[in-house]
Amino acid sequence: MMRTRAGLLDGAIRAFAERGLRRSTMQSVAAAAGVAKATLYNHFRTKDDVARALLAAEVDRLATSVTGLPAAAALGVLAEEVAGHPVLRRLAADEPEALVALLGVPAARWSEVVARLAEALGGVDAAAAEVVAAWLAGLVLQPGEPASRAEAAARLAVLLPPGDTPA
Repeated sequence: MMRTRAGLLDGAIRAFAERGLRRSTMQSVAAAAGVAKATLYNHFRTKDDVARALLAAEVDRLATSVTGLPAAAALGVLAEEVAGHPVLRRLAADEPEALVALLGVPAARWSEVVARLAEALGGVDAAAAEVVAAWLAGLVLQPGEPASRAEAAARLAVLLPPGDTPA
């Protein structure tokens, strides 16, 4: 069941990156995942449900990918992933209103993202994780150049509480 859901979300990445959220349909997501539309509907009721599940899965994937890394390396990886994410880049180019709506998550969801990020960064405090989350959200809107992202990640890592960063 989880393997099917992961495949559906991979298909959603492909469909949303190719067509954007607005022009993607449940049929295009199912086709990109290589399944029947009925299979997609067994897991998700609407395209918005797919998008929400994709966002949650991507947050978890990113947090897992940096767990245990030193702060500067973790922030560098996060910056590159966020700045180069195909769905985010598509939305920034073609559907900025959808991107803004995606970033404007409810306070409870934002708190979950910040807590997951704090954990992934080796248990930094919530205030430090909030600053990192806000920086990453800024990169979604304006990714800049790789060198400037790397420099910003290194500078931000220096500001994280020294005892809380992973070894």
